[in-house]
Amino acid sequence: MSSLFGLSATCLAEMIRNKTISSREVVETHIFRIKRVNKRLNAVVKTRFDEARKEAQKVDEIVNCGDIRKDQPFLGVPCTIKESFCLAGMPNSSGLLSRKKHIARQDATTVQRIKQSGAIPLGVTNLSEVCMWMESYNPVYGITRNAYQHFRSAGGSSGGEAAIIASGASPFGLGSDIGGSIRMPAFFNGIFGHKPTAGLVPNTGHFPDAEEGVSGIQTSGPLCRRAEDLMPLLKIMAGPDDIDSACYDIPLHPISSVDIDELTIHNCLMKPYIHVSLDLFSAQQQCIGALKRGGAKIKDIKLIGNIKSVDLWFSMLQSVSNIPFGQILGNGKPIKPIEELIKWMAGKPSHSFPAIITAIMDQFPNSKKIMKKNLKEIEKLKKYLIETIGKNGIMVYPSHPTMAPRNYLSAITPFRWGYTGIFNILGFPVTQVPLGLNKNNLPTGVQIVSIPGNDHLTIAVAMELEKIFGGWVIPENKKRDIIFKNQ
Repeated sequence: MSSLFGLSATCLAEMIRNKTISSREVVETHIFRIKRVNKRLNAVVKTRFDEARKEAQKVDEIVNCGDIRKDQPFLGVPCTIKESFCLAGMPNSSGLLSRKKHIARQDATTVQRIKQSGAIPLGVTNLSEVCMWMESYNPVYGITRNAYQHFRSAGGSSGGEAAIIASGASPFGLGSDIGGSIRMPAFFNGIFGHKPTAGLVPNTGHFPDAEEGVSGIQTSGPLCRRAEDLMPLLKIMAGPDDIDSACYDIPLHPISSVDIDELTIHNCLMKPYIHVSLDLFSAQQQCIGALKRGGAKIKDIKLIGNIKSVDLWFSMLQSVSNIPFGQILGNGKPIKPIEELIKWMAGKPSHSFPAIITAIMDQFPNSKKIMKKNLKEIEKLKKYLIETIGKNGIMVYPSHPTMAPRNYLSAITPFRWGYTGIFNILGFPVTQVPLGLNKNNLPTGVQIVSIPGNDHLTIAVAMELEKIFGGWVIPENKKRDIIFKNQ
């Protein structure tokens, strides 16, 4: 049964349809796995195992009767959901103490679509407080640990999702991304994650609510252990729901239309690499080499540095958001950040330290002159990249300057999410791709970036790289402790 931990959701669904295995067996196996690993990870914060068992039993009855619908590609497959999304009957606090007892009464649009595809949620997963930090810690649930080394960060804000998927205990999950919250945890935990083109997937039913302007920066998307699940999951999630006004019809092209040998690969060099570790620099160059051997054309590209990316991100967010961050932390009633900081220092915190600091920083926005300048620079950068990358191109970009850091260390280096956040404000689709483990058994990886509407290109490249480098490595497998398979 342990072999099920490594299969894709697509493969599991096919096995269930063919009666090779029952949905109940698949669900029970993943429940067993969650119980085994979650005490160390603290990734799943609330389970619905009894409900999942009943739903799996109903699936098996449907399969036995042969009454399988074509619009249920993941029939009987278990999954997990980030706690910031409404899942009826489950908590939806987003890590806020003031929402600790809040229970969702209905499903978020993406959750509803996942359930309509036949998937069975096993529970909800941990996150950073109101989804605004690169480590999954909050006063309600505590901290989530990395699936490979528990003294290291699982990333944020979808850290619970990434850690439980990386451990083999969930085939796929739902996350949200406003500055790297899908991709960073996916990188730290060595799995696949996709940030869709802005406007492709609705954010309805997510807390914090994404205002119309913010909804163009924040996106909802899949995390999974196998790349072949990315596009089927994206198809399920995509499309307007007539609620999120920032979501609209964007064509999703088939993976089959992509020829790797006809792509132009832009290898990002220069400033971002000033602080990128040797392991990650080497991983990217081996990735470029593999794509070149596959027939792709390679070009070098130079971009702005990390700190400038963070500055642009803040300007963009402040220009579109009418709700101060302190008001979000107060669940509608503004907090007093300095008082909260004093409470934190006294050992009686109501909020996490990063959230308090973010609320303080939000009180000192950029001047209108600086903001106007930064917004023009964003538009200039977007135009440059769209013209440079082109309709048949992708860019390979570092996921982070280092491997997964130790727990809490991100508070000392608070701006490293610029490597991911820059693509939120540009609205570009990005797929995080694992490239195996380094000598210390920590995941390496890269971001595959393209222009809006080219989600099929980034996912196709992710699938190709998985074939070459092996993709996700289950943490217990000590034999695969090299960076890449031999070429």
